[in-house]
Amino acid sequence: MALSGIEIYKLLPRTNCRECKFPTCLAFAMQLAAGKVEISACPHISEEAKAALGEASAPPIRPITIGRGDYALKIGEETVLFRHDKTFEHPTGLAVLIEDTAAPEEINSKLKQLDESQFERVGLTLRADLVALKNTSGKKESFLSLVERVKDTPYGIILMSDDPPIMAAAAEMVKDNKPLLYAATSDNAEAMADVAKTTGAVLAASAKGLDALSELSDRLSKAGVKDMVLDSAPESISQVLYDQTAIRRLALKKRFRSFGFSTIVFPAQLTDDPLKEALYASIMIEKYAGIVVLSDLAAYRTFPLLVHRLNIYTDPQRPMTMSQGIYEVNIPTKDSPLIITTNFSLTYFIVNSEVESSRVPTWLLIMNTEGLSTLTAWSAGKFVPDLIAPFVNKSGIVDKMANRNLIIPGYVAQIKGELEEELGSDWKVTVGPREASDLPSFLQKLAA
Repeated sequence: MALSGIEIYKLLPRTNCRECKFPTCLAFAMQLAAGKVEISACPHISEEAKAALGEASAPPIRPITIGRGDYALKIGEETVLFRHDKTFEHPTGLAVLIEDTAAPEEINSKLKQLDESQFERVGLTLRADLVALKNTSGKKESFLSLVERVKDTPYGIILMSDDPPIMAAAAEMVKDNKPLLYAATSDNAEAMADVAKTTGAVLAASAKGLDALSELSDRLSKAGVKDMVLDSAPESISQVLYDQTAIRRLALKKRFRSFGFSTIVFPAQLTDDPLKEALYASIMIEKYAGIVVLSDLAAYRTFPLLVHRLNIYTDPQRPMTMSQGIYEVNIPTKDSPLIITTNFSLTYFIVNSEVESSRVPTWLLIMNTEGLSTLTAWSAGKFVPDLIAPFVNKSGIVDKMANRNLIIPGYVAQIKGELEEELGSDWKVTVGPREASDLPSFLQKLAA
């Protein structure tokens, strides 16, 4: 049964030594109760207290990292079933599958897809995370040749083989990259556990059905494997939904340690239709999958999945924002027009896109309104003349322009007169269009 932060605090040394990286023992206890740190972070806790805390202090879903450096993928540490309760912590990792029976051209094509599956969206770079290498041939030489071809990529690596000796040789080649080994089964559990422990890799446990998966997870834990991901080997999308929900619910609500790990799923095993595969992958991203392995990363399917993942794993209580400041669009000069708007990311990117398409050199002034859109910011008193005027004058834009003309969004046309008074007599305020889509024609007429 889970302990409260106060109950855990009573078992701690209460010295506030800060060696756990938290300012007080109480703060550490609260994080421990939330499952965000491990008891081992406290160097002074007694063995008796450690035994007493035991399972109750462990995170309900163990955090796991695959890969190294900037491309390392972290999964796990989730604490809620529903996004409206609290933000999901770590986005689902997307992987592309490459088999060792593939022709060199296909391998090169998929690696190229992996490199090119990077998209800019609201100031963020969205991309796939992992490459999954599968020993379809059953031949050691073919698999190791594929691993050799891919091992120097920055992406995390999933090695897929059911043969422990082949897996051991492959894992040794990429052990510095902390790979994921897929998969231990009831037939090879102990041998795969030895490979994972020797190479420091994460090990996937794969068994058909939740009962068998629970037993296998326990076997691997007893064999000393700490970092695992789970695969219940579903045969339909409805079974995927059932299994993923049951695993998450049992881990969080019942503290069922056998399922206290992230999961891995393979939508391509359920369908040969590329669009259905993408649809299934989107369902799996929503329903708790830690890693989704795709058959390829065609842009028309990958981009929507990356955006979907972004939407699911973005904190709905914190709007995405741009930095306040001056942005140049189409290489503006001293005589170019000046547009001001708010720092809500979606507003910025829509306005920026429309100005770019106009081909009119333009200054874009972005004001911090705490991520609120134009009309909402005005309603909240964050985009009003007595705040806009000082911001404009202190922004440095006056040193870049010869004119003193400012274009405001059409939705706040009512502030024109007051804003001109606040800015001073040398400024002229022009009301722009209400919709960003009308900006190109508006700017082109202005420049004519």
